[in-house]
Amino acid sequence: MMLRKVWEMVLSRSNSASPPSISESEVTRSDMGELEQLPSDILMQILRLLGPKEAAKLSVVCKALRSHVSDNRLWVHFLQTHQAEPSWDSLFFAETTLSSGYPLPPFVGYRPQLSFKHIYGQRAQVPGSIIIDGGSGYCKFGWSKYACPSGRSATFLEFGNIESPMYTRFRHFFATIYNRMQVKPNKQPVIVSIPICHYDDTESAKASRRQLKEAIYASLFDMNVPAVCAVNQATLALYAAKRTSGIAVNIGFQVTSIVPILNGKVMRKVGVEVVGLGALKLTGFLREKMQLNNLSFQSLYTVRTLKEKLCYVALDYEAEQSKDTQASFEAVGEGWFTLSKERFQTAEILFQPHLAGLQAMGLHQAIALCVEHCHSAELTGDSDWYKTIVLSGGTACLPGLAERIEKELHALLPPYMSNGIRVIPPPYGADTPWFGAKIISNLSTFPGPWCVSKKQVRQKPRLNLIW
Repeated sequence: MMLRKVWEMVLSRSNSASPPSISESEVTRSDMGELEQLPSDILMQILRLLGPKEAAKLSVVCKALRSHVSDNRLWVHFLQTHQAEPSWDSLFFAETTLSSGYPLPPFVGYRPQLSFKHIYGQRAQVPGSIIIDGGSGYCKFGWSKYACPSGRSATFLEFGNIESPMYTRFRHFFATIYNRMQVKPNKQPVIVSIPICHYDDTESAKASRRQLKEAIYASLFDMNVPAVCAVNQATLALYAAKRTSGIAVNIGFQVTSIVPILNGKVMRKVGVEVVGLGALKLTGFLREKMQLNNLSFQSLYTVRTLKEKLCYVALDYEAEQSKDTQASFEAVGEGWFTLSKERFQTAEILFQPHLAGLQAMGLHQAIALCVEHCHSAELTGDSDWYKTIVLSGGTACLPGLAERIEKELHALLPPYMSNGIRVIPPPYGADTPWFGAKIISNLSTFPGPWCVSKKQVRQKPRLNLIW
């Protein structure tokens, strides 16, 4: 009954006068009538039940309710129930940390005072965007308003004829994505996730990154895309984990990269570590093990599926050898496969590459080296900025990997470096960078501070971007 009275008041006020015609003097507390007698918490419950649009109308037609309608707690509730994609924690992180765009402001114990009512209204008007996560094994693409990527294709680093000019390959690649999504390029902004490549801080590497950037922008703007946001995968993985600083570890298709990032910027001067060991090596190693055990299969895809479904990382490799680890999985079209020790031996080559005949650093050793470099650099007053390690890539989703890395780092590093280290598994599985881009695309300030237009690129061809 009370809810009905509130709603009748909203309708009568909104029908009798347009919002601008209501002056401060005309609206008094008596307009609330019987509502004056209700406790604040009950009024807040009523406003929640009315929903965001009707609550906003009340703030116009009834002055006495404006303080209630402007209460941040009310709009936090509306954001949690109507707009919290992919999660409320991600939304809060984004609006308090990323809303001003790149470069990120150096928040030193400071959080801006936010109006969540304003944020709700702005987020409701943000246009849908196309998100293209370039990947290193395959590309993920889809709408920013969707819950997950809607399609996959070959990555643009391997798309088309590898000998063709870079611009030609990119133009063909992006045209293919837009055709598959059945959308026109000139209708919405695009966020492109770039795989970490040209790792060094040398002039040659800088020139290669610049060439890559120019080819991406030229191909997209020649397709009349209105605005482009290009961010590297490592940074997006951190954002997906609700972090702006830390070490991003991406186990890619061919190689694994260990990338130190401070306040959203890749610290190439500190040093990006690269291990010549990726998902393809693990799949190939499992294939060899299966062949030795006379397990027949029709394709490498089947082996990759078994790796993803049955393999894991042993916390103690030697102790695992004596356990019964047998497990089975039914591959579509090929029947049942049963694996035993191969389940943990496959991932062990990340830590002991020599088991696969490879001469390379173990993953834990490369991460420890990066941690040492970050500690020695003394880049900020916060000496623990590098102690959050975020994993990404499909192979990084193997159960037990984060725990094993933590264990190995504590064994390799002195306590003053290892204490407080936290290794975070891929927050959104193999699609983690895509979700990092999704967090940006739904910001209340998007596309403004994150995207560049064709005109801006022409005026400032060397824009400071996240590369």
